[in-house]
Amino acid sequence: MAPQQRRARSRRLAVVAAAVAASAALASGPGFAAGAGVVRVADPPAPTPTVPTAAATLPAPAGPGPVVPVPDATPAAPVTPEAPVTPEVPATPEVPVTPATPVTPEAPVTPTDTVTPSTPAVPPATSAPAFGAYLDYGARGVARIAQLSEWLDGAELRVGHTYLPGDLWHNIEGPPGFLDVWADWRLEKDDRMLVLNVPMMERNEEGVSDEEVRGLLRQGAAGEFDHHFRALAERLVALKVPDTVIVLGWEMNGITYTHRCGPDPEAWKKYWNRIVSTMRSVPGQEFRFDFTPTRGKDAVPWTDCYPGDDTVDILGMDSYDQPTGLSFDEQVKEPYGLQAHVDFARSHGKPISYPEWGLFRNGDNTEYMRRMLAWMDEHKPVYNTVTDYCPHGVWQCGQNPQSSVVYRSLLSGRTDEPSTPPTSPAPSVEPSPPAPSTDPTTEPPVAPTVNCTPMDLGDWVEYWIGGKLCFRLDWWSDDE
Repeated sequence: MAPQQRRARSRRLAVVAAAVAASAALASGPGFAAGAGVVRVADPPAPTPTVPTAAATLPAPAGPGPVVPVPDATPAAPVTPEAPVTPEVPATPEVPVTPATPVTPEAPVTPTDTVTPSTPAVPPATSAPAFGAYLDYGARGVARIAQLSEWLDGAELRVGHTYLPGDLWHNIEGPPGFLDVWADWRLEKDDRMLVLNVPMMERNEEGVSDEEVRGLLRQGAAGEFDHHFRALAERLVALKVPDTVIVLGWEMNGITYTHRCGPDPEAWKKYWNRIVSTMRSVPGQEFRFDFTPTRGKDAVPWTDCYPGDDTVDILGMDSYDQPTGLSFDEQVKEPYGLQAHVDFARSHGKPISYPEWGLFRNGDNTEYMRRMLAWMDEHKPVYNTVTDYCPHGVWQCGQNPQSSVVYRSLLSGRTDEPSTPPTSPAPSVEPSPPAPSTDPTTEPPVAPTVNCTPMDLGDWVEYWIGGKLCFRLDWWSDDE
């Protein structure tokens, strides 16, 4: 997702080490094996609510923030959520069971550089934008869609949004069981939309150097990774979700991901085109490919990474409320900002989207929340999904109570026409190449962790060690 800020803790007190050791021993339970490898999961972790254990009540704001109901579910089957309850303490989300490695096609198609443009259906301009939220990557995320709808007085959330893991290639292919629950949700209603973020490289958040990224991009441009994306396309078609929106290589203009564009924009664009051509070659597919940079200045201008109209169906933008002190009007007017995005899409005949948006550097900012919702009502993206965990969210995050009220009041009960007043369009600013930036932008959702059992060490210990710890279940074998 958006770049994750990696924060190193400069001091480790002896008491912290003792607390970690003691907590690890307690958290490991009877299954703890001495010598098991200990690895660090994304830090800081996205907080998640506890599984309800008390009598059920309808979700409603409680205390300083909204209620966060969570069902007990597994990613192996569709989830029918029970009536949620008000949780007391956030808890760590369950980690999906390690999936079996999917079969790699025996004869993967090697597409040519010539690609066939698609003609995706665009919702009529008179309809309200389809919306949803990123709520969790697994079955809990599916169950929470209905609960968020309840909190919004029955508003129809037509968009389900999840992410593939970017650790190993076989997980980028769509591990068995991981996508099934999302496919089942999508198939329940014809007008629903499944949005899937797909990494272009394995080891996607491991700080790979520019030099290595450059080499990997050139390998991808030469077709060495085509078979992984064909396997993913075949899996989605087999699950009967061939119309999935693929957010491929998102935020490529930044510095965090291995699939970033900056080290070699030309190779990146050729690689994108090969992936799209490969996935479109699978019989029965109806995919739409969403090109989604971050808003504004970043490592490279996102226009330098645009791969061409033939392989882009939707032109998205991840737009959080940042940097500190930047007003919404400035977010509209800045180079490579909201207005430049709308203008670029219009000039290329593409619909727009906002796969990630939410609060961030400016705290509980009701002006941003109100104006961003109005902006989307006015410009009618194909879809938008708010990132609903702290510090960005409004339902599962209690840090933004005022913005939560605004979001709920404007979207409650929405099923057709938008209710927010339009915002005055700002004049377009001609994009100019920005200076490279090393500032992190946003923290991504916690990616699915494979072969890893998280340990609950307590908030205080996890704060000082910079994140959660987990035990690798496959420490005795080599990674792929």
